[in-house]
Amino acid sequence: MSEVLSGKIREKTGKVATKEVRRNGEIPAVLYGLKDNLSFSVCPDNLKDILTAKGQNALIDLNLEGNKKRKVILKEFQSHPLKERWVHVDFLEVDVAKTVKVNVDVHLIGKSAGEKMGGLVNQVLKSIHVECLPVDIPQSVDLDVTAVELGQVLHVSDLSLPDKVKILHQPNEAVVSVHLEKVKEETTEGEELAEGETESTADAATEEDSDKKDDSTKKEG
Repeated sequence: MSEVLSGKIREKTGKVATKEVRRNGEIPAVLYGLKDNLSFSVCPDNLKDILTAKGQNALIDLNLEGNKKRKVILKEFQSHPLKERWVHVDFLEVDVAKTVKVNVDVHLIGKSAGEKMGGLVNQVLKSIHVECLPVDIPQSVDLDVTAVELGQVLHVSDLSLPDKVKILHQPNEAVVSVHLEKVKEETTEGEELAEGETESTADAATEEDSDKKDDSTKKEG
């Protein structure tokens, strides 16, 4: 069963118009897919309630003013850089008789045997790409890791999904592994310093490398 989301058509677009929408406590949104592209706004609480109850891939009945309800799914969203809220959302209109490709979150269940022995859990795939009819989109995929030992890997082939859902990954692709953290062996003072190198020159080189990394980080940021 689809959830109902109400929206208001936006006659004006652009930065000034979208800021006005946000000041009024709503989220600017766009719809694309089957027919025309539409600009509208939605109530954040209404959308949050739907996604909390049915997941981010929920099939939604979008009810726009003066328009027939449309079947949509959330496609993309933009988050505020400082506050925990969305500032824009994109919806994709879907044909319920045709398959769609979406990403579904992978949730790890339980504490692995290897983790209890001091191992680290590395979740390689936090979501998987699947193809199915809109009504068959799973809310999430659960993977039980309680029996995973140190050095063991679970693959895509270990995931359990309904037959109606096709996984778009290779079966041997890793999903999660459990391993011991590598500890660097301590070296002697003589091994740390190259022949003819003093402690002061080594420290200076270390500080120079650190400065270079800081500069690189600043440029990347």
